[in-house]
Amino acid sequence: MAMAEGAESSMRIVENFFFWLFRIPFFGRRIARAADRLKGKVQQAMMRAFKDEVRPRNWSNVELRKFAPLYDGDVINVSGWRDEDKTGSSYREYFTAARSYAVSNFVGERGFQGLLGEVALDLEGEIPEALRGRYQVVFNHTTLEHIYDIRKALANLCSLSCDTVILVTPFIQLVHTEPGSYGDYWRPSPMALERMLAESGFEVLHQSNNDNAWYFVYIFTLASRYPERWRARIPSHNSAAVAGIKMFSK
Repeated sequence: MAMAEGAESSMRIVENFFFWLFRIPFFGRRIARAADRLKGKVQQAMMRAFKDEVRPRNWSNVELRKFAPLYDGDVINVSGWRDEDKTGSSYREYFTAARSYAVSNFVGERGFQGLLGEVALDLEGEIPEALRGRYQVVFNHTTLEHIYDIRKALANLCSLSCDTVILVTPFIQLVHTEPGSYGDYWRPSPMALERMLAESGFEVLHQSNNDNAWYFVYIFTLASRYPERWRARIPSHNSAAVAGIKMFSK
């Protein structure tokens, strides 16, 4: 306790030092700009040194690897483009026990490509009857923020699944768009995701985040229509309720 109080006291001294440094007429703003550049370099160093914890794509891939091998049914990566995990592999390789694996896309530069076995899906449209409940696992990585009718899109994802939905969504991230392909509309909170999933009959079993003070924060959500089937293998976990605390804490 004494050590913790001493460390906190030291940090307050450092904070006050910089406060008065930044208040120096003329030179204060120059010092502040230099400090801002230093922060950027520290951020880059943190991303390199702790990439599986700080970089959201790396972190979410680590999370997915924990659960993907559990499923032995049909799996679809919705709006998965080329199915790349951005670290040199494909998401198909994560689902080692899957009976089948498909990728869907919509129109746009990063959309439907006409590849063998590729499924054409519009998450703001109507899901074909033949695809309703077709897949054991519906996986969707960082797509929902780009769909204006997010509730319709999430309901459609749920309608494709007879069991489990796995979502990766941004919680803290800069606006990113691609003209002619997608816009950027939402940063759903963990509570919003849980409620929208419940509207479609799904219960969240696992929800986590890569909360950090340096870079984007993602939410990883795994939900099931039949949670009792999975409780022994996927114990309930929710650390996402406090997402953002590290980014905005003192």
